Amino acid sequence: MPFDHCAECRRCCFVEEGYPPLEISLTKKETQSLGGVCIETHCPHLGPAGCTLGETKPFSCKLYPLAYNPQHREFHYDSDCPLMPEYVRQLKDTGSEASRHLADCSKELARLEKTDSGFLKNNFAIDSDYFDLKKLPFQPFSKEN
Repeated sequence: MPFDHCAECRRCCFVEEGYPPLEISLTKKETQSLGGVCIETHCPHLGPAGCTLGETKPFSCKLYPLAYNPQHREFHYDSDCPLMPEYVRQLKDTGSEASRHLADCSKELARLEKTDSGFLKNNFAIDSDYFDLKKLPFQPFSKEN
């Protein structure tokens, strides 16, 4: 299971020394409940067993290691995430953890395209600026949808 590695790695919950803080983009609803989340050195919601927010974990965090470009309806990924080779490999299996993650994220992204497009634009701008993004080889959305 690729996401089992996340609890050990936690790279996405830390900002390396010398890098600027990472302001986590939040949906309108998340902003109402969380106010804001900024990772200066490590995420303030990171506990010994992972994220302490549970179901209220921000969607941008749930989406990681993926990034979504709403203008082109394309998925990208953070090339620095050690999970990605296994994630991409698993996308060939529709029952895999990676395929379920992509399907769940795609469903939420389709909803957000209708209800919170500003979040999507802002999130991709932050991801593009902060991460070394590569285009995901499998794209679940077509430009015609």
